[in-house]
Amino acid sequence: MDFIEKVGDTITVVGREAAEKAKEFVDVASLKNQINTCEDIVRKNYMEIGKIYYEQYGDVPEEPFEKQCRAITNAKRGVADLQEKINQRKGQ
Repeated sequence: MDFIEKVGDTITVVGREAAEKAKEFVDVASLKNQINTCEDIVRKNYMEIGKIYYEQYGDVPEEPFEKQCRAITNAKRGVADLQEKINQRKGQ
């Protein structure tokens, strides 16, 4: 009976350790998910700030933003030109 008790105790200890590791894994995964949510909020707000800046000052941006504003303006022109080509091909 002593052998069976030792096996039972070993299984109990291993089971507890596995449960603790599983809980740790779940806790870490939950915290990483919360970090991702926070980072998404930061990214979305950075993008919104950039959009507002471009809408208000894109025609006359301050020096550190000239390159990006010019790139946005050129890309918007490109979109308009491509849309025009699509409309022409469709006969509109």
